[in-house]
Parts: sequence; C-alpha cells; structure tokens
Amino acid sequence: MGPPWSQERSPEESLSTEWSRQSTRARWVLLAVLLCGLLIGCSMLWVYIFRNCGPWTCESPVCMELVNHYLASGNRSAAPCTDFFSFACEKANGTSNSFQALAEENKSRLWKLLEAPGSWHLESGEEKAFQFYNSCMDTDAIEASGTGPLVQIIKELGGWNISGNWTFFDFNQNLRLLMSQYGHFPFFRAYLHPHPAPPHTPIIQEMAPAIDWLSCLQAIFTPMSLSPSQTLQVHDLDYLRNMSQLVEEGLLNHSEIIQSYMILGLVDTLSPALATKFQEARRELTQKLRKLKERPPLPAYPRWMKCVEQTGSFFEPTLAALFVHEAFGPSIRSAAMELFAEIKDAVIVRLKKLSWISEETRKEALNKLTQLQVEMGAPKRALKTEMAKQEYSDIQLGPSFLQSFLSCVRSLQGRKVRSFLQPFPYHRWQKSPWSVSAYYSVPDHVVVFPAGLLQPPFFHPGYPRAVNFGAVGSIMAHKLLHIFFQFLLPGGCPACDTRALQEALLCLEHRYAAFPLPSMSSFNGSHTLLENAADIGGVAIAFQAYRKRITERTGELTLPNQELSPYQLFFRSYAQVMCRELISQDPQDTHSPPRLRVHGPLSNSPDFAKHFLCPSGSLLNPSTRCKLW
Repeated sequence: MGPPWSQERSPEESLSTEWSRQSTRARWVLLAVLLCGLLIGCSMLWVYIFRNCGPWTCESPVCMELVNHYLASGNRSAAPCTDFFSFACEKANGTSNSFQALAEENKSRLWKLLEAPGSWHLESGEEKAFQFYNSCMDTDAIEASGTGPLVQIIKELGGWNISGNWTFFDFNQNLRLLMSQYGHFPFFRAYLHPHPAPPHTPIIQEMAPAIDWLSCLQAIFTPMSLSPSQTLQVHDLDYLRNMSQLVEEGLLNHSEIIQSYMILGLVDTLSPALATKFQEARRELTQKLRKLKERPPLPAYPRWMKCVEQTGSFFEPTLAALFVHEAFGPSIRSAAMELFAEIKDAVIVRLKKLSWISEETRKEALNKLTQLQVEMGAPKRALKTEMAKQEYSDIQLGPSFLQSFLSCVRSLQGRKVRSFLQPFPYHRWQKSPWSVSAYYSVPDHVVVFPAGLLQPPFFHPGYPRAVNFGAVGSIMAHKLLHIFFQFLLPGGCPACDTRALQEALLCLEHRYAAFPLPSMSSFNGSHTLLENAADIGGVAIAFQAYRKRITERTGELTLPNQELSPYQLFFRSYAQVMCRELISQDPQDTHSPPRLRVHGPLSNSPDFAKHFLCPSGSLLNPSTRCKLW
C-alpha cells in the first residue's frame, strides 16, 4: 500500500470534486455580475443625486425674462477679475441703469391699472384719482383752455409786466399766496418735522426782515397755530440773511424784477398742468441749464408717465393699494420677510465675531437689532381703501385741468399738516410704495423696503436664491449696517479698539482711492466712507447668509445660458443692482460712483476671487483686504 494521496478515487468522489469546481466557478461569475450591477447602480445613483441635489436650471417664464435682462445688460467679453462692472453693466449703447429701469417699470404697471376699466369703485373716493388721471391725459381739453386759466391767476397776483398789465403788488401777500395756494416756493422752502435735533431758534425776523415769517409760515401750515416763539430749525441762515437783503434792495429799486421772478417761477411750477407750448419752453430751458452745468440732457418722457407721477403724488393711498394688490401679494411678502430674517441673523453672527468692537458695544448693537422694526411693501394705513373718500373730500376737479391740479396741491398740503397734528404712533413713510429706494429712519428706528424695490429683476420667489440674496439681500444688509454708522464716526465707540477700527477705515479709504475712474467722475473718499463700509459689509453679510441657506437646504437653481455657478450668480446679481450711467458726481452724494460700488466690495471679498478664479494680485483679488466687518 502506498501513501494515502496516491490512492485512486472512486467515481462518487470524482463527481463530487467536479461539482465543487463548477460551484466555485458559478460563485465567481455571480460575484462578478453582482459587482457590475453594483457599479451600474452606483453610477445611476450618482447621476440621480447630482441631478437632484446639484443646481437645477430654472426655465420658468420669470427666470427666462431675467436671463434676457442679464444678456442685454452685460459685456461677457470683459474680464471679471479686472472689470466686473463692465461684465455686469456695460451694453452696446451705453451702461444700463437698473434702478431707473425698475422705477419706470413700476410706473408702467400703475399706468396699466389707471387705464383699466373697472379698477375703481363708484362712491369710494377712488374715482377722483382716475378722473384726475383722465383729465391729465386729455390733452385736447388742455390745449383748448390755452392761456386763460393761467392769465386769471396772474391777474390775481397783481399782473406781470411781460403781459403788459402790471400793477403795484404786495410782496409778502403774493409770497403767502404762492406758497400756500399754488405750491410755489420762490425764495425758500419750509417743512414740518416732529422734533428738531438739535433745536435751533435764531430770530430770523431780525436777521431776514424782508419776509413776514409768521404770516407766511402760518399760511403754509394752516390749520396749525403758530406764534412768534415757535421753535424753528434753520438749515442755512446765511442764505436767508443774504436773500432778505437782495429782496429789500430789489423792492426799493427794481420791484418789477422781483415780481417777474416770482411769476416766472410760478409758470415753471404750473407748466405740467398747462398747454404744450409751456411744457416745451420749460424743457428747453432745463436742457440749456443742464448743458451749462456740463450735465447730460434729460430724456423725454411720454405724457402718460408724467400723468402717473402727478396722480401718484396727489392720490398716493389709492395708487398704493392698487400697486400692492397687483405686484406684492402674500407670497411675495412672505418670501421677502423670510429673506430679511436670514439677513438679520447673518448680521447678528457677524457682530458677535467683530474683533474691534467692545463687549459693551456689542451688547448695545445686538439690542438695537432686537428692537428694530421693519416695514415691507406699503404702510398699512395706505391699504385701507375706506380712507380714500375722507382723504379726498376737499378736492374739486374742473372745470380746467389747471384748476384741478391746484385743488389737489392745496388738498395734499392740508393733509400733510393735519397728519402732522394728529397722534401718529407709527412711522411716516418717506417714499411711495412703488418707489425703488429702501431706507433706515433713525428717529423711528425702522427700516423700510417698498414694494417697488421687491420686484424683478431684483427679487422674485421663483428666482434662484443666489439672485435674491445677491440683489435685495445685499441691499437689506446694507440698510441694517446704517444702524451702526455712529460706531464708525470719530469718538462714536470710545470703548472699542479704536486703533484697529481706524486702521480698517483708513485701509478702506486707501482701497477706494486706488481704483481707476473715468475722467468724468470723481469722488471724495472720506465723504463716502460710511456708505462704502455699508456696501462692503452688505455684500459680505448677504453672501454669508446665502452660503448658510444652500448648505442647509438642497435644490438650488441656476440660470440657463449664463455659464455661471450659483455662487458666481450671487455676485452677478449684486453688481446688477449697481448698474447706472457714469455721470458727474454730485458733491452732496454720500455714495461712491457706481463702478466703485461694484469693484470696492468685490475686491474685499475672498469668496468672489475664489469662485471667479481671479489671479492673485489682480484688481479684484488684492494681496490684502480691509478687516472692518
């Protein structure tokens, strides 16, 4: 007998061995099939995840309109890292003006509402607004009236030497009539404000005696009762003193010149309600004066736009209710409030991390944010349509459009005075609901975002979130930072790290001064410093809020034909709201020129440089950044 492994196997054993081999081979084949299936399944799952969790392309009508708007307003050949303003704003026939375009679109919506039959209800008071608008558009009737209505007013004021029927006039009596009855302020303007701070009580009756101040102001602010001891806030006493001296000299030697100046100014004020030849003469004079000041000519606006503006001035409650009902429904308001809440939270997070702020000041700032009120869309009082009948009860329309216009002027002035005299527990809006200007009111500690601003192409619930955060979100953050301007002023934050704060502000001033500007524009960096700080902080805070939003919630949208990631779209939408013509800078404007309002904040954002792959050292990716917010 040999060793065991040399023994021959039985047929049964041979069959078992063969079966084992085939079974092993089958298991390998099955394992290979399972692995292939798993790979295919993982690939399909990856495609599913990518398509459902990555950015979807928004092809809804509102998104496609936004795409067309972006394509029409940007220069895609411009290099984003060196000239993002041109990349977003430049177009073939100049530079787009986003705020102006939106303002005109809002007026167009009001125009359609005013033209639509059945938009108002009889006996509601609203009909006067529509009747006024229709009479403004009735140019045939206005032309047929000719100069008759105006000539009658001039006669009541003592005549005009140009018309050949000039008589002696009482200067102060005419001044009272012009300001109280005709809405014309030839030498000074007067306003009502709740509490002058700081109060000023110069005796203007002694310093500017040509004006009978008490009787003039009493006429303007009827039915308010005034007295010689009334507290006044005078903004430019030197002007009033010099004006009074010129008036006194003119009345002694050239009284006809004083009268002519007053009547000519009245014609200018009333020209929108007069025949075409008056409006054309006014426009020609305005254009020549702008040319002397080296300012671009004003565009010609259609008649309907002028009539919408006038109707909105005199009948704001009616048009506010119509506009909000049409353009700012509950879903839009809810989305806007949600966006504001996220921006406010991001401001709070940023405040908690500021290095230069003291703990005491940080608590004060957080307390300010807690107490802040926000108003969105329109004032609640303006939406109460039952108030319209009472508001417009003293308006008498006709027989001529000029007389209707003057009746509305007097009614509006009276409403303002009566409103001031009544207890007003909430904020008086400074802008119309269809305005595109948000603002922060220091006295009332309220931030206001009119319905007119929260419209395409700046905002829409159906937009990619990058658009809403980049455009309106940056504006919201900017306005919230206005609350803290006092901390940035010299001595405004004594408990803070003054050295670190001043270094950041100085860095900011130098950064803006280094940007190249076209020859036609200039700016004072120290004059615009606070608004520059709000621009930079607004973009940074809005981006922080956006990044948090898309981290927590999947399913972001992007736009077709833009080749922009969601993060890039955020910065594109921010720049879009800053687009406007490059004109001579107004010395009183506290904002930088539009190109700097784009390049300044983006150059201070490392996220912008990261997502646009900007080379280190390029204009919008400098080696150092200002650490303010």
